[in-house]
This record gives sequence, C-alpha cells and structure tokens, in this order.
Amino acid sequence: MTCEQREVESFRRKLKYFFMNPCEKYRARGRKPWKLMLQIIKIAVITIQLVSFGLSNQMVVTFKEENLMAFKHLFLKDYTHHSSNSYAVYTQAEVYSHLSYIVDRFLRLRNITVGNHAYEKDGHYFTPLLMCQQFYHNGSILPGNETFEIDAQVEEECLEIYPVQLPTTMEGADLSNFTLQFKRLLEVNVYFTLKAINLQTVQHHELPDCYDFSITIRFNNRAHSGQIKVDLDNDVDINECRDWKVTGASPKNIYYTVLFDVVIILTCLASLVLCTRSVSTGVQLQFVTFFLRHFGKLVSWSDRMEFINGWYILIVISDILTITGSVLKIAIQLKALTSYDICSILLGTGTMLVWIGVLRYMGYFKKYNILIITLRAAFPNVIRFCCCAAMIYLGYCFCGWIVLGPYHDKFRSLNTVTECLFSLINGDDMFATFKNMQQKSYLVWLFSRVYLYTFVSLFIYMVLSLFITLITDTYETIKQQQSDGEPVSELQAFISECKDHPSSGCYRVEGRSSTCLFCCVRR
Repeated sequence: MTCEQREVESFRRKLKYFFMNPCEKYRARGRKPWKLMLQIIKIAVITIQLVSFGLSNQMVVTFKEENLMAFKHLFLKDYTHHSSNSYAVYTQAEVYSHLSYIVDRFLRLRNITVGNHAYEKDGHYFTPLLMCQQFYHNGSILPGNETFEIDAQVEEECLEIYPVQLPTTMEGADLSNFTLQFKRLLEVNVYFTLKAINLQTVQHHELPDCYDFSITIRFNNRAHSGQIKVDLDNDVDINECRDWKVTGASPKNIYYTVLFDVVIILTCLASLVLCTRSVSTGVQLQFVTFFLRHFGKLVSWSDRMEFINGWYILIVISDILTITGSVLKIAIQLKALTSYDICSILLGTGTMLVWIGVLRYMGYFKKYNILIITLRAAFPNVIRFCCCAAMIYLGYCFCGWIVLGPYHDKFRSLNTVTECLFSLINGDDMFATFKNMQQKSYLVWLFSRVYLYTFVSLFIYMVLSLFITLITDTYETIKQQQSDGEPVSELQAFISECKDHPSSGCYRVEGRSSTCLFCCVRR
C-alpha cells in the first residue's frame, strides 16, 4: 500500500469515528459519553428550574389579572363581566355620572376596597387623579345643514383631584368646573396610580413584590357616532419592597434556589464548552481540501454541512438562553430586577430546545431516526412549497380584510384575518364563519360565499393535500433507502468503505502502529 493510500484510509477511519454515536465511541476508544450524561442531567435540572419559576410567575400573572378585574368593578359604574366588550355610554348625563362615579370611588378607595390598595406618594403628598379631555381647537358642526368647519389642532384640558379632597356626600365628586365640549370632544382620559403588595408569595417562602398600577380609563368619542366606548387598562411596574420584615416564615429557601440556579449555570457552561468544541472539530475535519487533492473533485454543500452538527448548535443556543435566563432569575429572586416576562421567554425557549435536542440521541436507533431524517430531507422542498402557498394565502388575507372587514368581526383587522383563515384550513369554527356574515349587502354576501368556498376548496383539498404528499414521498424514499442499505450521499459512500468495527482496536492505536493502517483494507 502506498503512502497516499495509507493517508486516505487513515482519514476515512477518522471520519467514521467522528460520526459514531457515543456508545460506539466508547467501544472504539474507551471514551466516556460525557456530553450525553451532561445533557441528561441538564434536562432534569432545567425542567425543575422551569417548573419552579413557572409557579412563581403564575402568581404574578394571576395577581395582575385579578387586580385589573377588581379595578373595573371598582371604578366602572354598573360594570359586569359580560359587558366588557360592549361597555359604553350614550348621553351627556351618563358621561358626567360615570366620571363623577370614578372620582368618588377613587377618593373613598381606602374605605371600600377589600385589597391592600393605596395611593401613590410623591414626597409628603399623594399623587392626584388626572382627568383630561381632548377636543378640536375650534369647530362649527351643523349636521342638519350638512356643513361643518373644523380646526384639526387638538387641545387638551386637565383637572387634578387630590385624595385629601374627600367628598361630603356619597353621590360623587363635584365636576361643575369640568365642562366637556361634546361637539368637538375626541376622548376623555382619567389617569391615576395605585400601589399594592402581593402577599401570597409569603406562603411560598418568597419575598413579596410591590406593584405600581398606572390606571387609565378612556372614554373614546373619536368616531362621534353617538356611542362613547369606555375602557379601563393598566400598566404594571413591579418594584422591590422597602423596609420589609417577615416573621413566622423563613426566606432561606431563596438562597437555596439561588444556589440551584448557580449549579444550572455551571452545568450549561460545561455543556456549552463541550458542544462548541465538537462544532469546532467538525469544521476542522471538513474534507474539501483532502478530496480536491486526492480525487480532484469538489465536495457538495450537502456533504460539507454534514460536519456542521445542527444538534450541537441547537444545544449551544439553548445553553446561552438558559444561562442568560438563570442570571436574570437570580436577579429577580434577589429583587434586583422584575423582568418576569423576559426571564420566562428565555427559560421557556431554552428548555424547549433542550427537549428537542433529545431527538439527536434517539436518532442513533434506526427505528427512531426516520422522523429526523425525513424532516431534514423534506425541509428544502417544504420551504419552497410554503413560499409559493404563502403568496396565495396573503392574497386572500388582503382581499378578505378589505372586502369583508366591515361586515364580519373575524375580518376586521389583518391580524384577525390571518388567524381566521388559518383556522379554516384546520377545519376550526367553519360554520360560524359562514353564518356570522352580515347580509346588509347582497353583493358582499354573495362575494363572501365565493371567497370562502374557493379558499376552503383550494387550501384544504389541494394545497394541504400536496403538502402532505410532499412529506409522504420523502418518507417513502428514505424508508426505501434504509431497507436497501444504500448510502444516500457521497460522504456516506466514502465512509462506508471502512469496515472496521468500533471494538476492533484500530481506533485506539490510530496513528501509532503501521498495522492499523491496513485495518480497513484487510477485508
């Protein structure tokens, strides 16, 4: 055997060892599967961390939602849960009555609320309730004569009401100095801030958070349609409580939780280093130059990408997200930050990627790797197919939004149109979409039937069927190749010429004995 042939066989054996699974590498060189064991440990600890943080975050979200509902019942007159989508006023007297009711409830808050709500302080004084009306600068509107004159410049007039100004009666506050310009009125906004403490966390041995609820009650009259819609919303700011003292419960588990998060960070760092090293080894092992020098031909991109292990990149991204989320979680536990949403996104995405990464190890078994191989083989064709189908889908979205939007609730905005059409593709809520179309215009009603029938027929009976067929054909091709035992790429064909078993001993002494250079050709 010539020196060049020995070099080729040695490189072929090196490639075969690179693509072995952890068990085969252990038999070949006695190399313990550290990455596999580390991933199993990481899945367990990250899942425990996510469940723990999820329960804590659930208390925060529940506290926000319950306070929002409490504010609606406290400050909106005659509010019921069923009137949330149709809460509006229709007369001038009702507007004044509702505004007076809000002010009265705000001033008597400490005597009526069942929660621990309190006013916000600015120094030694409470922050006021701010009532502002926005209206056109000037205008003369005569609907009877079909004439109007409007100055589009918007002015704002505000009234401050401090909590110390307690009302003398139970009828409500006096708003005689606040006159609304109904002919030119755009909207009336009521702003005030309330504070609260989430005490339920004490039962779970966690330090409570202090909440600032910036409440906005909006009377929207921009349409001047005779209906003024009323809506209450709040922005929540979570802060660290000052001068806290808890007796009867020990917050020591906070430090245990922080220690557990530190262990997770160290575990993810070790996983990050090992997987990054494996990706680097794969990049260095690419045989582009080797093939060009020994065989005089270029290597295809598909074969070159075999060395870039996507599973390792997935794990690296997961480790980065988990480390960042864990650091943020520690800051939240120590009350240095309150970014619950960002932390939950980081930890949730990191945990999802970790569990998806388990498929890599299941792929070492031929009976389980058919899903992975099929998805990888069908992915380019699926992307091209989806791009073509998306053009038709967007065309239907824009058409439905413009034509059917004024006559159907599900087509009022572009976002709801896309959701409605995607639901129709999956067969959800189909009859209600047909039934709820208003019949005020026979032409639009007829168009809606043609529009919906053609969309359903096109996407369910043709596009969706072709999409399934695309996946099915790829699956059958991969299954046939596996049953025939044929290499599916030039790289696999090159490696398959090496017949050495992992336990043959050739891989242990590779490069040290001349005997092993002939291991691949003895048979």
